[in-house]
Amino acid sequence: MLSILHPHHHHHHHNCLVYRSHNHFTIHVCSAISLFLLSYQCFSSSFYPSLSPRSSLSSTGVRTDPRNSLFNIRPVTHPMTMAANMRILIKGGKVVNDDFTQEADVYIENGIIQQVGKELMIPGGAKVIDASGKLVLPGGIDTSVHLEQTFMNASIQEDFYSGTKAALMGGTTMVMGLVLPEQHCSLLDAYEHCRALADAKACCDYALHVGVTWWGPKVRSEMETLVREHGVNSFQMFMAYKDMMMLRDSELYQTLQTCKDIGAVARVHAENGELVAEGAKEALDLGISGPEGIEISRPEELESEATHRAITIANRARCPIYLVNVSSMAAGDMISAAKIQGKVVHAETTVAHAVLNGMQYYHQDWSHAAAHVIVPPLRLDPNTPNYLMGLLGNDTLSVVASEHRPFSTKQRALGKEDFTKIPHGVAGVQDRMSVIWERGVVTGKMDENRFVAVTSSNAAKIYNLYPRKGRIIAGADADVVVWDPDATKTISVSTQVQGGDFNLYEGLRCHGVPLVTISRGRLVCENGAFMCAAGSGKFYPQRTFPDYLYKKMVQREKTQGYKGVDRDPYSGDVAMVANTMKKELGLGPIDGDSSKLVPRGHQGVRDLHESSFSLSGSQVDDHVPKRSSARILAPPGGRSSGICVFVSNGQAVPCGDDIQLLCSAL
Repeated sequence: MLSILHPHHHHHHHNCLVYRSHNHFTIHVCSAISLFLLSYQCFSSSFYPSLSPRSSLSSTGVRTDPRNSLFNIRPVTHPMTMAANMRILIKGGKVVNDDFTQEADVYIENGIIQQVGKELMIPGGAKVIDASGKLVLPGGIDTSVHLEQTFMNASIQEDFYSGTKAALMGGTTMVMGLVLPEQHCSLLDAYEHCRALADAKACCDYALHVGVTWWGPKVRSEMETLVREHGVNSFQMFMAYKDMMMLRDSELYQTLQTCKDIGAVARVHAENGELVAEGAKEALDLGISGPEGIEISRPEELESEATHRAITIANRARCPIYLVNVSSMAAGDMISAAKIQGKVVHAETTVAHAVLNGMQYYHQDWSHAAAHVIVPPLRLDPNTPNYLMGLLGNDTLSVVASEHRPFSTKQRALGKEDFTKIPHGVAGVQDRMSVIWERGVVTGKMDENRFVAVTSSNAAKIYNLYPRKGRIIAGADADVVVWDPDATKTISVSTQVQGGDFNLYEGLRCHGVPLVTISRGRLVCENGAFMCAAGSGKFYPQRTFPDYLYKKMVQREKTQGYKGVDRDPYSGDVAMVANTMKKELGLGPIDGDSSKLVPRGHQGVRDLHESSFSLSGSQVDDHVPKRSSARILAPPGGRSSGICVFVSNGQAVPCGDDIQLLCSAL
């Protein structure tokens, strides 16, 4: 634990900290700095020292931009000015992080975890929470939440107040929303609009991804501005939603290059949008108009193909990739193979995909089936949920999100006669933690530490929030959940706080209940009671170039860059090229003279290494006399009704059945 010098202690004639230095990275050096007027606290950990490079320090040793520090220097208000409810002691619990579990008390003051350990020295006036027999977890981070926006002609049934309240009630202390600009509209304007809505209503900390729904120089410029001036470090691209948000491969490549250049997290929704559109047309033509059409028109192979393509494009762009909404075993295998090959690939699935299967789309009740519409769809193979949960357990999949986007039955009825018009989205921000505990930890697919990783810590690492978020450690933000692993609750739409009129997990009895939720040091939920005002949550600006994604990529750039061959220039003759359409299509000889043919070594003998194919239908050795012959191939089940061509002395003529029989005899 870092010791603190109080204001009445003097060092170099001024109030000062004890400072730490590390082998490769430095926070600040005690002999080089003294701080004036206020006492400060600098938090560090022997397990996870700050990984901010020296270049971010000023000549005095103080960071020039506090956002560039994992553990910022924070002015501390004098204890006498702080309300008693800002001091919380969680006593007797087991602290669970993603890498170890320990029995320890946790002391929180002024929104920060001040101490973790046994026999802590605690000032008076602290609220004591008895966590005996309970677990103390980092608050959950839900990386895919959609609030207060319109999607597919329907308004999402959740605003930033009710959505963040539901998150806190379920043990999630930070949500990450998605800003979706209309095509050819400003990313900045869409971001500012979303910020205005969220700042007024959010109850917990939040961050924003920004969707790249079209591409051009203006988009690139705005991405740079969002990163540089607005605290955004993640963008989402779509390979599906043709004519709405889908990017072509070349556009995706350029977007990923931009993400790499600015150090952003590149989130990609991977489905083959062209074939999805064709599949939807085919299903409707066959008279399939119900929710089952979602599953029929978006099979697994369209996801796995796009997943492979996205990973390939990202690898060529040398950009880390983060795949969202992984729904199938085939896509999971593709991600696993890419990781084995050393590619920097991370992925998230959703609670729905990891728990439910696609038979829900064939339910006799249309409203029940439609309530499960999410893309990619739930998969028919009943083994898929267990498989995806296993991938979460073994680190193939890094994060589980809710993909919370609730709609009402009336809104889904927009597609009662056409499944393509059912708005895509399900509710789940409130139930995410408990459902994953029940289906992941209770079943043995993962342990308590891995549960923390997939619900909190990995997201914090990927989005450069760690260890300020996602870890119970001195100096981290006080986002803490007291979790009862033995308590149970039964999920029901009648008791949910989250929006929507349907719950995917209706009647599911879950072990694992959040008893207490603390957000930035505020006690916001206790035993089912909610105590938090709208607008008390804060936007959390994010730093770029997260080490968890970019550290390997930066090193590879240094060691694996392409280099040209140093050689003497060519000094010989250069052929003249005819500028014809035929030449542009690559159909003519390289010297532009169509009259010249490649000489043959032996007349009448075809060189198997040379192609005899010609767009005109002729052969390059048609002038060689040969025995007239033809081969007639009839497909299984009968002869084709197509035109038969008989070749006679180099001349092709149509033939009837009589000549076909003659040919067969020959």
